[in-house]
Amino acid sequence: MDSTKAVAMESGANAIEAALVVGDLSKLTPEHRVVYYHKVCESLGLNPLTKPFQYLVLNGRLTLYATKDCTEQLRDKRKISFIKLEREKLDSLYVVTATAQTADGRVDTSIGAVNIDGLKGDALANAMMKAETKAKRRVTLSICGLGWTDESEIETIPGARRVAVDMATGEVKEPEALEESLPEELPSGEPPSAPEVKVPWNAEPGARERFEHWLAQNGISDPADFYAFANMPFEQLPKWSTTSRMVADYLKVE
Repeated sequence: MDSTKAVAMESGANAIEAALVVGDLSKLTPEHRVVYYHKVCESLGLNPLTKPFQYLVLNGRLTLYATKDCTEQLRDKRKISFIKLEREKLDSLYVVTATAQTADGRVDTSIGAVNIDGLKGDALANAMMKAETKAKRRVTLSICGLGWTDESEIETIPGARRVAVDMATGEVKEPEALEESLPEELPSGEPPSAPEVKVPWNAEPGARERFEHWLAQNGISDPADFYAFANMPFEQLPKWSTTSRMVADYLKVE
């Protein structure tokens, strides 16, 4: 092996190790971030092309969180099955307890809870399904010995913020950079308006909870994708799908 390449590899390994010690992937170069992401996927037998992990900032540190694709692949590859689902209502909370078992007989249990106060009809049904989803995903990660946050939990963690990272280059896209990734012209044929500088909609206390409640009332069961819009100017929120337009209109009112 070329000595220069060997030194570069050693340097990359040292950088990754140092970043892991402090738990902050922002300390890595973009190139090392890509290497780390692929190594994590490789170690768990996950397909990186399906984006089993995304990035978030938590307590000022850049870290990974597990997506739906992550837990589904883990269940399939490790032959994890759910042997029991228990449901109960505790005051205004609907709680689901999921018990999972691996092929070698190991058992683990986790809960998923949502606030159903004031919900009824489809909104209540969606909230109940969300609690079950949370429980299943959390117990999957737990029984695999993985401490990552699941995407269904992010909106309930104070201060947690999703971050867009280019999976090919490892570059972190700050809110300003998101503007460059949007189309120059919306599908309607109308050019986007000039950006309006406003405080992120989710900066106000209780905003996330109100948003989740509103999504449930409108039959939108999984708000996870829409939290990525949190730091975008209102005028640049995607308008080319019915659901996204509903979300954009809601945030603009907020």
